[in-house]
Parts: sequence; C-alpha cells; structure tokens
Amino acid sequence: MAVIPTRKDQKRLPGFEKATYRRRNVVERCIGWLKDRRRLATRFEKLAENFLAMVKLAMLERLLKALLPDTA
Repeated sequence: MAVIPTRKDQKRLPGFEKATYRRRNVVERCIGWLKDRRRLATRFEKLAENFLAMVKLAMLERLLKALLPDTA
C-alpha cells in the first residue's frame, strides 16, 4: 500500500499511517543526500562491494560532520 498522504481536498485513505510516512521521508532524504555525491550518483564503482564501501564512507562523512561541525 502507498504511504503517500492524500491531498487536503480528498478523503483520507484508511490505510495511511503517519509514522510510516515519516520513516519513508527520512529514507528518501538520505537517498537524495547520497545522490549529491557524484561518485555514488553516477555509479562510478561497478562492483557491489566497492559501491557499498563508498556508501559507507559517505555516511561516515555525514556522521562526522554532524558530530564535529567546527572541523569542516
């Protein structure tokens, strides 16, 4: 079932869950942020394990920037 909310002028579907939509939004924002990384967006790494390593490095970079904003 879709997790996208209906417009205000339409009747709300009974299966819509606000918490599920929030989790989906977090995932979509993370994927959008990863696509800003050129190496990941262009799929420069062709092997799956190398691509996964680059995703992990990008996430580590984001975590470090969040924890240590002064050292950027």
